[in-house]
Amino acid sequence: MKGLLPGWFGLPRLDWTLLLALMLLAALGLLVLYSASGEDPGAVYRQAARVGGGVVLMLGLSLVPPHVLRSWTPWLYGLGLVLLALTLLAGEGRGADRWLDLAVIRFQPSEIMKLAVPMMVAWFFNPLSLPPSIRATLVASVLLGVPAALIADQPDLGTAMLIAVSGCTTIFLAGLRWRYILGLGSLVAAALPAFWYMMHEYQRNRVRTFLDPESDPLGSGWNIIQSKIAVGSGGLLGKGWLNGTQSHLEFIPERHTDFILAVLAEEFGLLGVALLLVLYVVITVRCIYIAGMAKDTYSRLLAGSLGFTFFVYVVVNCGMVAGLLPVVGVPLPMISFGGTSMVTLLAGFGIVMSIHGHRNFIR
Repeated sequence: MKGLLPGWFGLPRLDWTLLLALMLLAALGLLVLYSASGEDPGAVYRQAARVGGGVVLMLGLSLVPPHVLRSWTPWLYGLGLVLLALTLLAGEGRGADRWLDLAVIRFQPSEIMKLAVPMMVAWFFNPLSLPPSIRATLVASVLLGVPAALIADQPDLGTAMLIAVSGCTTIFLAGLRWRYILGLGSLVAAALPAFWYMMHEYQRNRVRTFLDPESDPLGSGWNIIQSKIAVGSGGLLGKGWLNGTQSHLEFIPERHTDFILAVLAEEFGLLGVALLLVLYVVITVRCIYIAGMAKDTYSRLLAGSLGFTFFVYVVVNCGMVAGLLPVVGVPLPMISFGGTSMVTLLAGFGIVMSIHGHRNFIR
């Protein structure tokens, strides 16, 4: 019976390292958001409420055994596909049909797929012998490709690519052979010219701006140029909280969402950014450790995929703000203002905590 009661009152143990790092990130995010929002306490209160709701969901999911989550996976994936199809028919948004209004709640169905896709790929691989065969790899590619294509059609290419990355990470962690990786990589490289012509014009402009932002400094290049100025002006220690000039004079666009890292870098400097990255690394490494300790294929692949995908979000946003990657509209995890993305992130970490807390349970 050893391992049946690993926590208080028979509840699974929480991963306190992961929880502490997440709470420090959330606290830092609220601090920076107050400055980035123009010292608007209402924005901070709304974000704090979303963090609170996400934490409640995270703690609730941490109590659900992984085998129950595994049984829910096909239903969650199917629900996500239905909602994505409804979004194409009746979605709304600014220039893109990404939001679905159900009268009671308004949300982005693509956020559900950030969890459902790696869960579904892990569910598919769970009963199979690993490393996967080429046939199993192709089936898994379809499972991640269908929702990615539906999201790209909204259009939301950035989110579609990140969801594809989450599924591909799961396939990679399943032990995909390198010859398959090289073969698929060659196919993707060969398809890039056709992919370029399939992109919308504004998406091609983002790539052109990334390659040469100074070609249109007052237009499409404005975001990257002002962001890099803010990051560079912070220096080692920054200008101090609430003393950022680029942000408070409204030079930085979307300073409370996609470009909030520029505000943090300007006010807290290199040391502040380094602290932020340390927290991100701690969270990622902890997820990988939990994946390594998992007892079944589903849990191992899912925890590893969620951890790696989380870090990819960080890399993409930091690269975008620093001008090293094109602007794709990816928020900085746990820092940027946003409701659905915050709740989705914390739900994902609730799943990771469930895998950690139930690793010694005997069914």
